[in-house]
Amino acid sequence: MKQLELEQLVRQISLAAFGQPFTHQVKINTRMTTTGSRYHLTDHHLEINAHFLAKKYRTDLIGIIKHELTHYHLHLSGQGYRHCDRDFQVLLKQVGGLRYTPDIGLRQRRKTIYNYICQSCGQKYARVRRVNLHRYRCGRCGGQLKLINSDVTK
Repeated sequence: MKQLELEQLVRQISLAAFGQPFTHQVKINTRMTTTGSRYHLTDHHLEINAHFLAKKYRTDLIGIIKHELTHYHLHLSGQGYRHCDRDFQVLLKQVGGLRYTPDIGLRQRRKTIYNYICQSCGQKYARVRRVNLHRYRCGRCGGQLKLINSDVTK
């Protein structure tokens, strides 16, 4: 989905669900990972997470847009636009917007586990960070450590 298509979609949803036009900008943010979108109070523009523009997330995208438009319309009308405000919660439920952004796997970070073994006693060590083999020794016998392998896990 392109910028122009996204703007048209936001304007359509605003008229259909809220009965009011959306007159500000919509921007695509490619760096968002933990949120689906953002409403800016200062200049009233919306930022949408670029990952949700794929066709398979279309229903999630519509729910996210409704969420941000709820902030937008309530803020401009002087009502409670924050998540904790009753006005926000009621209007969000009426229009069918998403309360939370669905997790599509962007928040998960892979960790590399480094596996070491003592060359003297055979004691095994698993570490998240690399160990300086010239500086550190085995805690059991004082023997020299050797890197076996490094595994990538979730």
